[in-house]
Amino acid sequence: MPTGILIPDRESDVATFAARVESLGYNSLWTGELWGQDAFIALTRAAEHTDDLDLGTAIVNVYGRSPATLAQAAATLAKTASGDVRLGLGTSTPKAVEDLHGMAFENPPRRLHETAEIAGEFFGDSNHVSYDGEFFEVADFPGLDVDIPIYAAALGPAMRRATGRTADGWLPHNIPFEELPDAFETITETARERGRAPEEIEVAPFVPSAVSEDPLEAKAAIRGHIAYYVGSGEGYRNAVASQFPDGANTVADAWQSGDRDAARNAVTDEMVAALGVAGTPTEAREQFEAIASIDIIDEPLIVIPSGTPKEITTRTIETLSLSTRAAST
Repeated sequence: MPTGILIPDRESDVATFAARVESLGYNSLWTGELWGQDAFIALTRAAEHTDDLDLGTAIVNVYGRSPATLAQAAATLAKTASGDVRLGLGTSTPKAVEDLHGMAFENPPRRLHETAEIAGEFFGDSNHVSYDGEFFEVADFPGLDVDIPIYAAALGPAMRRATGRTADGWLPHNIPFEELPDAFETITETARERGRAPEEIEVAPFVPSAVSEDPLEAKAAIRGHIAYYVGSGEGYRNAVASQFPDGANTVADAWQSGDRDAARNAVTDEMVAALGVAGTPTEAREQFEAIASIDIIDEPLIVIPSGTPKEITTRTIETLSLSTRAAST
């Protein structure tokens, strides 16, 4: 199965990192964008130093740029990249949208829907793209004639419905892996209502991963990752609460009170197992293969938790690479 990886947040040399993961057999390289690094510029740097690596944003938010700006940025990247380019979109959080971009966090599902729909039309070859929506109006501009699929980061039902109506791929994060097939049903139903083929929608879940000879050290990295997301975003909290209602609330309450250690300690072993990969190299490969074998998953995306020590980061990247997994079978 093809495997992707997100650029770790501490990675300063994107070009060298991209070349390294391509040599290890990774199919795609993705980057997020919150603050401090532009996703498209980082991926352009990666494109200049790789031969056939797919590149994607996971994610850029739909408030910080207009649909037209997102479309032209992705189209420009596609001219540099030897592999395919994928535009991963999401809504981010009220904190990022309101306090960083100074915008109102209004009706996120509709904003995602319109952005994905307009960008998709701009990627086509029409000479006259026009759109009349709740947030955006476009009048008579030519398409860019590029083949760029749009992926949507969607957790709750409304966001998943927007995905089914408009997107070519789904980027779930912090939905327990065993619940992904049921969650995808919302996308399936909505896609069919629109006359779209749900089987053509790619599923590429984030897989928070940490590998160490000390399993407790690996689990600690995943605990920190889960605590941060559950504590920082209501959507993540609700996603985890679908299987761990009491645990998610305990983690979120502790995080938001400022007691970050208590939040991390409230993440149970069961939550770690349901939401990530953590353990020795052998354990981690087994866990990862179990996730990858879930029927609806097309390409798992490895995510190294923020703040993970370099040694664990390196071990994780190498252990879960396609070349290492193939050699171990």
